[in-house]
Amino acid sequence: MPDKPKVAFYWCASCGGCDEAVLDLADKVLDLLATVEIVFWPVAIDYKRQDVEAAPDGFIRVAFLTGAVRTTEQEEMAELLRRKSQVVVAFGTCAQLGGIPGLANLTDSKSILDEVYVHNATTENREGNLPAVTSHDRQNELKLPWFYNNVRTLDQVIEVDYYVPGCPPVPAIISQAIHALLSDSPPPKGTVLAPDIALCEECPRRESKPEYLAFKHFKRPHQVLIEQDRCLLAQEILCMGPATRAGCDAVCIAGNMPCTGCCGPTGRVKDQGAKLVSAIGSAIDSNDQQEIDRTLDGIPDPVGTFYRYSLAASLLRGRRPSARTNPES
Repeated sequence: MPDKPKVAFYWCASCGGCDEAVLDLADKVLDLLATVEIVFWPVAIDYKRQDVEAAPDGFIRVAFLTGAVRTTEQEEMAELLRRKSQVVVAFGTCAQLGGIPGLANLTDSKSILDEVYVHNATTENREGNLPAVTSHDRQNELKLPWFYNNVRTLDQVIEVDYYVPGCPPVPAIISQAIHALLSDSPPPKGTVLAPDIALCEECPRRESKPEYLAFKHFKRPHQVLIEQDRCLLAQEILCMGPATRAGCDAVCIAGNMPCTGCCGPTGRVKDQGAKLVSAIGSAIDSNDQQEIDRTLDGIPDPVGTFYRYSLAASLLRGRRPSARTNPES
C-alpha cells in the first residue's frame, strides 16, 4: 500500500480559530485522517520542531499555515515548513491578509509592549520592565523570539502556493480545498480556493439591493432595528459584501449582521478597503461639504471598518515602515 500524503498544520499570529475550523468538518475529519497522514500539528499532536528539521526537504505534501507573521519564531517556522513542503497554503484570513492582528500595524511594537506591560490599568510595573530577548540565569542563556515592528502576511515572508480564505474558513471551503490540493490535477498556483465572485452574488437579500445607492447617514447595527429581509446597504448599514469574496454562505447576513470582509477581496480587487471606500464615497447623496462630513461621522473607525482583516496586505500596509531588527540592538 502506498504511503499516505503527509500533511502539516502550524499556527502563527492568530486566535486559533482556523485550527478549530478543521474540527468543524465533524465526521469528515475521519475521512481526512483515512486519506492523509498528519505529521506536524503542535496544537493537536505531539510532534516536535526537531522532527520536522530532521526530515528530508519536501517530505510534506501540503502544509497549512494559519496566522500572520509577527515574531522571529513564526518566521523561522514558516521558512522551515516552506523548505520541507511541496505545497504551502495560507490557511485563513490572518495568513492570507494579516487579519485582525494586522491592525497592530497602526502602531509599533514598542508602543504595544509599553501599553501591555507598563501602562495597562491592571498591571503594576513601576520599573517599566519589558520582555527581554535574552536573559541569563547562572550559566544558562534564555531566549525569547523577537517581536517585529510590523505584522506581515505569509506571502510577504515565504512563497505561498494557495490561499484558503475565511475567519475561519467554513467547512465546505476547507473540504473542497483539501480535495483539490490532493487531487492529481490541482488548481494553478496562486489560486484562492473559494468562489471568485462578490458576496453580494450569493447574498439571500440580493434582490432587495437598489440599483443605485444613496447615503445620507451611516447607521451602526446596535443603533437600529435591522430588517431581516432587506439589503443592509439599502438600510444605510455599512456592509463589506460588494468588496468581499463569496464562499462563506453569508452566515453573518443570515444572522442579521453586515459582512465585515473576512473572506478578503475577489481576484479583481487589489485593495479591499479602497474598493469599498470608492463605492461608498460615490454613493454619498450630497455635494455639501458639511453634510458630507456629518454623513462620514457615522463611520467612527474607518480603518477598522474598511481594513479590519486586510490592512497588512493593503497598499497602505500600516502607519510605520517595517522594522525587523533585534529590539535590544
